[in-house]
Amino acid sequence: MLNVPRPAVTALAHAEPSVFWLDDPAAPLAQPMLTTDVAADLVVVGGGYTGLWAALQAKEADPTRDVVLLEAQTIGWAASGRNGGFCAASLTHGEANGLDRFADEFAVLQRMGAANLDGIEDTLRRHRIDAEFERTGEIDFAVAPWQVEDLQQLVALIREHGGNVEFLEQERARAFVDSPTYLAGMHDPDGVAMVHPGKLAWGLKRACLDLGVRIHEHTEASAIEKDGAQLRLRTAYGSVRAPKVVLGTNVFTGLLKRLHHYVVPVYDYVLVTEPLSDAQLASIGWQGRQGLADSANQFHYYRLTADNRILWGGYDAVYHYGSRVRAEYEHRPATYGLLAEQFFETFPQLAGLSFTHRWAGAIDACTRFTAFWGQAYGGRLAYVAGYTGLGVASTRFGAQVLLDLVDGLDTERTRLDFVRSKPLPFPPEPLRYASIMATKWSIERADLHDGRRNLWLRTLDRFGLGFDS
Repeated sequence: MLNVPRPAVTALAHAEPSVFWLDDPAAPLAQPMLTTDVAADLVVVGGGYTGLWAALQAKEADPTRDVVLLEAQTIGWAASGRNGGFCAASLTHGEANGLDRFADEFAVLQRMGAANLDGIEDTLRRHRIDAEFERTGEIDFAVAPWQVEDLQQLVALIREHGGNVEFLEQERARAFVDSPTYLAGMHDPDGVAMVHPGKLAWGLKRACLDLGVRIHEHTEASAIEKDGAQLRLRTAYGSVRAPKVVLGTNVFTGLLKRLHHYVVPVYDYVLVTEPLSDAQLASIGWQGRQGLADSANQFHYYRLTADNRILWGGYDAVYHYGSRVRAEYEHRPATYGLLAEQFFETFPQLAGLSFTHRWAGAIDACTRFTAFWGQAYGGRLAYVAGYTGLGVASTRFGAQVLLDLVDGLDTERTRLDFVRSKPLPFPPEPLRYASIMATKWSIERADLHDGRRNLWLRTLDRFGLGFDS
């Protein structure tokens, strides 16, 4: 029997094991499989945000360019359709991580990140994509005394570098959203937007098709071969031959083996409630519809949907030995029960509310927590991976860099150390599993002991591998 309170279990009674964002009768039909041998100017592998942004921007820059996109399942099926819909301006997984790793370029990266978020909003407007895009901002809450001081220090650091954030004392924090767990907050009013992940992917798909991108779903690229001066992507029933390939496949690293050393799949779990009544919504406030998170090492993220459901996810990130990705890993009753318990601890005034959906997805985590880029096959292929859970917005920037790289362009983006450098690789198994488990255990202990980082975490910090989420 699961060790969770009975009200939490009851609230899960009717939660379907399906992704709320993708559980929509208006979802577009899949494009046909590739069943012949074709040629193109550019092949995009992966039908998530990275691939869609790459295909769209390639066609917008040159309408005559013949672009083919291959997706093994359906558009937005994996991480792009399973996330919380936090569309953040930060390209570096937050300001603290950016300052720690890319201090010399931080101002440039902040400028580029803000322009990237504006560019997403502009694209949605130009292509008439209704992705429920809302520039709501975000609030991070301290839920333990040690986190209050951490937030104060972070606010001071961000403001010192020109950021527009504000520290909220407890009373002001709870005036935004009311939970007995909140002790303080950090308000970022304009650096984050909320979006419907599924509608964003489907809207980008339609925009690509409108511009002439050839999309083939249920078409897995199983192998890459050199074919003279070009590359050939093999599929089950056909192939695509092209001089240039861009790869955006998240945790699915099989097509380029070197990526296996740099990313690990970490499963993240999510619940969605039934719509809140007006009275339930009034009991917690949340009039600004901001994206929310708490400030623990193992943190929750949560937001309102368009019909006033609460999406509640995070906390229990799970890695499986051998970096395996399996559909059965999405079904983890103990984690769903834990998330339900923590939800009602945060909002006890919502007792009696039920969950309607539960799901999981794999995050492509890397040791620096930000995307990284590279090339293969003599520069004819460019890849990006490692978004580590903050890729909804930064995939657009990632796709711009991919196109710069594969086209051999010297741009402000490609000159960045942020783009030119790589994260440290993960060790092979069994050291990989042991180190990840030791890290997870250590951050759990840190949360229970006033944020104090033990010898293992301090050692990781010393080598630039510090893990805090």
